[in-house]
Amino acid sequence: MFERNKHLRNFNKYSFLLTELIKRDISGKYKDSTLGLFWSFFNPLLSMIVLTMVFSQFFGGSIPNFPVYLLSGKLVFDLFANATTGAMDSIKGNSEIIKKIYVPKYMFAVGIVCSEFINFLISLIVLVAVMVATGAPFYWSLLYSPIPLFFLLLLTMGVGLILATATTFFTDIKYLYGVLIMLLSFMTPLFYPIEMIPEQYLILFKINPLYAGVKCFRDIVLAGTFPEMKFFIYLIITSIIALVIGIFLFKKYQDEFILNI
Repeated sequence: MFERNKHLRNFNKYSFLLTELIKRDISGKYKDSTLGLFWSFFNPLLSMIVLTMVFSQFFGGSIPNFPVYLLSGKLVFDLFANATTGAMDSIKGNSEIIKKIYVPKYMFAVGIVCSEFINFLISLIVLVAVMVATGAPFYWSLLYSPIPLFFLLLLTMGVGLILATATTFFTDIKYLYGVLIMLLSFMTPLFYPIEMIPEQYLILFKINPLYAGVKCFRDIVLAGTFPEMKFFIYLIITSIIALVIGIFLFKKYQDEFILNI
């Protein structure tokens, strides 16, 4: 109990730093562009238009409202990919600050994940606009959407902490992770229906926690139902496991970071 209270007091003491890091990451993401934060709208919209033009010819007939199907999955996947990739380099990327003053090191990884989550929430405006433009119905189930998104955030935070810890000691991980993200993008049905995957390979896709996250979000947005329970429970379990492992590893090795940055 004392240890937990100590961590809470420490977090409250440096919460201002987290706020500043989030502001820095959001403003810095598009700082050299003319449109700035508006790219949070244009990036997913332009990607959706291009991918719809390409893949709707192949899968559009078997997927109702293909643009919404594509965008709802891609927004979830991009949140995870961008946040974990950013968190991965958060310690080495802030080495000058870490070397000079004491701050809770996890703030840097958490700040990036939170800033990407805010960008994701902004991007949801594009999803709403596309739903209106395509005549997609707005179900009452949309009120459930914060629930799977919360666990998706926990999953992203956990993986981000794991990667931040590992990359501090093994820089090559960030190059390997780029390949893994590309592989995950194909193993998460973003632009094709899961039904096209042969039965013997389905298990490889369904053990992917991102598939569970995308499936839960699409159930709410497109099907108008609460997420299918087996995928929802799997998302909860994998999110908690990832977060626990991430916190454990980060806490165990954070004192050695200074020797490797």
